[in-house]
Amino acid sequence: MTYDFDLFVIGAGSGGVRAARFAAGFGARVAVAESRYLGGTCVNVGCVPKKLLVYGSHFADDFEQAEGFGWTAGKAQFDWEKLISNKNREIERLNGIYRKLLVNSGVTLLEGHARLADAHHVEINGQRFSAERILIATGGWPQIPEIPGREHAITSNEAFFLKQLPKRVLVVGGGYIAVEFAGIFNGLGADTTLLYRGDLFLRGFDKSVRTHLVEELTKRGLQLQFNTDIVRIDKQSDSSLLATLNDGRQLEADSIFYATGRRPMLDNLGLENTRVELNERGYIDVNDNFETHEPSILALGDVIGRVQLTPVATAEGMAVARRLFKPEQYRPVDYRHIPTAVFSQPNIGTVGLTEEQALENGHKVVVFESRFKPMKLTLTESSEQTLMKLVVDARTDRVLGAHMVGPDAGDIIQGLAIALKAGATKRLFDETIGVHPTSAEEFVTLRTPVSGP
Repeated sequence: MTYDFDLFVIGAGSGGVRAARFAAGFGARVAVAESRYLGGTCVNVGCVPKKLLVYGSHFADDFEQAEGFGWTAGKAQFDWEKLISNKNREIERLNGIYRKLLVNSGVTLLEGHARLADAHHVEINGQRFSAERILIATGGWPQIPEIPGREHAITSNEAFFLKQLPKRVLVVGGGYIAVEFAGIFNGLGADTTLLYRGDLFLRGFDKSVRTHLVEELTKRGLQLQFNTDIVRIDKQSDSSLLATLNDGRQLEADSIFYATGRRPMLDNLGLENTRVELNERGYIDVNDNFETHEPSILALGDVIGRVQLTPVATAEGMAVARRLFKPEQYRPVDYRHIPTAVFSQPNIGTVGLTEEQALENGHKVVVFESRFKPMKLTLTESSEQTLMKLVVDARTDRVLGAHMVGPDAGDIIQGLAIALKAGATKRLFDETIGVHPTSAEEFVTLRTPVSGP
């Protein structure tokens, strides 16, 4: 049978665009359908605009710390509308770049909602196209719990387009999105409270990292309330919001921001017309080749719920393109030693196993840890402390995990990720000469273990 396309990609986010571009570069006939915005969540309502807001929120610290270095400045003023306008202009620029990347690669770009008609056909804008293979890369969508008044709350989708900065904000959630946005609102001057239903936020991160961040965020005036949840939201006559908590207390706010999880974006996708199945968590079930139970349909990125990070989706997209159209270059995605950062204030950078995971996996562990005041802050009144930690296998001397809380943590951890992936030992860390004076050199000067056999 002759098809209109060799590959039809639904979703022009990071994973879908990568798969489409490279498949087209390998000679395949490729189409991409996108109903919202080119670049997906990351470019439009995720990583990129969030990082821009993080930068913006950090200037209050910079102005204050400059005095320690002899600078005298006038009273700083912040303009939320200007920040959002500049952010929007940058996102529009990136949208244009993604459009050019696709079109210049020879990909057919179709803008509209695509729906599966069957295993080989997609319907969009009243047209029907056939494809030998279809790739679902529709990403995720934030969700708010089913509580009374949930319609008054916002998510990250709306936060990037608020007309003005709220004076009082309640952030609900314990993941990295909640922690990051709490830092953004707090840094920009909003009275911010972070509510989390568990004992301690950032589940899955190293315990030392989590507890250290609690201390640092508290120093910055961010109000943290654990074992707390909202059971009801009411809008008051002055348009403010009243949140009723699970312990009966009530808190007033101008905005209530939810970051309590994301669901796969499968709305009106037509999965019922195929043999595609969902797993027990509600994500599309795929095998190691990203194939669904319908052999001609594949899926990757947030819709499969493995590691929901942009670089992981792009790696999956590359793997799919190579396996299908350039098999001699195919390499499976390696989910081990994936570095990640949380752009909290201060930042978190981490790669490899946490101390808790290493112990659960049966390793005999030696832990090296250091807390210190960064050199940049030594002439200021800031009491911020940086944390650096190495988790080492006592038997093999291999470094199992590296964790950091402090300025530029993500940038520093990126380099260490290569070392861990290469199997570096603690001896190799010790024999590496540091760059002085930097915070990063602490990772190669940690000598005295704080725990271990």
